[in-house]
Amino acid sequence: MNFVVLTIFPDMCRPFWEYGIVRRAIEGGQITAEAMDIRDFAHDRHRTTDDRPYGGGCGMVMKPEPLAESLRSVKDRLPGARTVLLSPQGRPFDQEMAASLAREKGLVLVCGRYEGIDERFCHLVDDEVSLGDFVLTGGELGAMMIVDAVTRLLPGVLGGEDSAAYDSFSDGLLEHAHFTRPNDFEGETVPEVLLSGNHGEIEKWRHESALIRTFLKRQDLLHDRRLTPGEIDLLKKWHRDLEHILHAQSVCGTDPPSGGQ
Repeated sequence: MNFVVLTIFPDMCRPFWEYGIVRRAIEGGQITAEAMDIRDFAHDRHRTTDDRPYGGGCGMVMKPEPLAESLRSVKDRLPGARTVLLSPQGRPFDQEMAASLAREKGLVLVCGRYEGIDERFCHLVDDEVSLGDFVLTGGELGAMMIVDAVTRLLPGVLGGEDSAAYDSFSDGLLEHAHFTRPNDFEGETVPEVLLSGNHGEIEKWRHESALIRTFLKRQDLLHDRRLTPGEIDLLKKWHRDLEHILHAQSVCGTDPPSGGQ
């Protein structure tokens, strides 16, 4: 996979290639990553990439010519690469989109700045993607997040074949709870099933943990998920037990539990 980030601040991105999974993927040959300076494609002596908006208003707008020329320069080298513009108006980025982008031959990530980008350049990109309903000063942080999320899904990057299979959102649920040594931490012990060596029971516990954590923290994820009869029974039983505990504690005047799986 070839990643190219188009930005007016390439030095923001380059240190990112030097750490963690992304660095390992570069060293292992699974990806290449580069940041190209859009200013290199502006031909005036000031290397201008922005100008005042037609019609007036606040801020500056990125000019279409340097953007288009820098994009075409990359596409000449990577004709099969998909172009993604980081934009608050784009489709929300999620794990499903990360998996889809991981199947591309390459990604060109265009980072906007200032008040916005000339609309005529936006017609040249394949996709507009948003990291959420908030506004950043530029697309560089979003581009690095996409590189990270996509890279870890590529074959061989994480080492184990199933390393990413249990990530949060990979099957519509949050990830199960994790535990490590010591067995006893301030009076809280690791669930016995995780010490049993029974892999079937461990997998069952992990799935139940993921389901309950999703119910507790992100019920919206369950709205579009087709729950199995077993999952429905588990949630009904668990929720009924929770209501019973909360009612009993409210009667006794104690605080409700703050934890969960």
